[in-house]
Amino acid sequence: MHRLKLSKLFTKTLREPPRDEVAVNAKLLEQGGFIFKNSAGVYSFLPLGWRVAQNIINIVKKEMNQIDGQEVFMPALIEKKFMEASGRWEVDIGFKVVSQNELNSKVQDSSFKFQDSFVLGWTHEEVITAIVAKYINSYRDLPFATYQIQTKFRNEPRAKSGLLRGREFMMKDLYSFHVSEEDLLNYYQKVKDAYFKIFNRCDLKSIYTVAAGGDFTLSDTHEFQVLSDVGEDTIAICLKCEYAENSELNRLKAGDACPKCGEPVTFKKSVEVGNIFPLGTKYAEAFNLYFTDHAGNKKPVVMGSYGIGIGRLMATIVELHNDQKGIIWPESVAPFRVQLIVLDDKFDEGNKLYTNLQASGIEVLYDDRHDKTAGERFADADLIGCPVRLVVSEKTLKYDSVEIKKRQESKNELVGLQNIIGML
Repeated sequence: MHRLKLSKLFTKTLREPPRDEVAVNAKLLEQGGFIFKNSAGVYSFLPLGWRVAQNIINIVKKEMNQIDGQEVFMPALIEKKFMEASGRWEVDIGFKVVSQNELNSKVQDSSFKFQDSFVLGWTHEEVITAIVAKYINSYRDLPFATYQIQTKFRNEPRAKSGLLRGREFMMKDLYSFHVSEEDLLNYYQKVKDAYFKIFNRCDLKSIYTVAAGGDFTLSDTHEFQVLSDVGEDTIAICLKCEYAENSELNRLKAGDACPKCGEPVTFKKSVEVGNIFPLGTKYAEAFNLYFTDHAGNKKPVVMGSYGIGIGRLMATIVELHNDQKGIIWPESVAPFRVQLIVLDDKFDEGNKLYTNLQASGIEVLYDDRHDKTAGERFADADLIGCPVRLVVSEKTLKYDSVEIKKRQESKNELVGLQNIIGML
């Protein structure tokens, strides 16, 4: 069980949100001490923020494992030969790292010298296909799926909106391998269902949206969009049946009949929190990934690719779950279930309750600070946004009780010290 006291936390909350940020997620996450902005589009996750990220990762991993995903970890540094094989070396998305001979500037001898050209990975279809080609021979080896959670890099010219649009970010990327398009589409449906479970567990309502493939695939793909005014995407959506298309497809106009139910569609701003791509045989053919079928015929493996941005998901949660006081974390991803505040120097009683909560498996962020007023502690609790706030004070102890308040509610109540663990 993780123990954390605010007096020992090296980070601090800020009195005011950072002035150089516009997005709500960036303001609240920086002000609350969850993240640190190193550069535009590049953030460090601090202790509280990393706990949230790990909770999201655990949700994602559980659902990927449920659909038989096998976890791996691939390098962030990808050699030019992999991207050239698929024709994506010239795509202006990744950060290119060229050889020492190609550099037209002075570099210190201590700098890392590359013998060939590389790119910092913005996606891993090429790498995983090259790996799999070494092991797959027969239809008996298929189907299977493998995934990783790893750092990705994008040469993003408009890095903004906090964790919603970054140059460096964590991503879950899953890849599936099949004997046929039919088998791929069956698994595609399993991933779709798993994604809905992930977003529901994060307390987000996602909308399955038809989209273009871009640099990943030539066919239509699908996104999971969350309606939000801060979103950089616009989707055409039927509010009755929730059929949706990304407006980039230019197939629907406001008021057009929904192709699914006939009701008029409308346009809404949204945030893309996940995507799934039916890749076909494009990468298999590029990397000689073939299998022998029942009749002895050699055929290319059919592939699918499926992504979720961890930081983007975290940012979207904050964008939709906040008020004027701070973040309101869903219990499933909150850094701690409970924030315990001790007033009037009642630390002996507070320490005892803290120990009992920990022993009962309830994770607690303990505000044991002596140098903060009650108002400052309450403000920090609202900003940090744990689902439950407990207060031990001279007033509550007169009734042998503790004050309990849920973050999303305005009322509080006294609960007997002997009953609080059972209630939680």
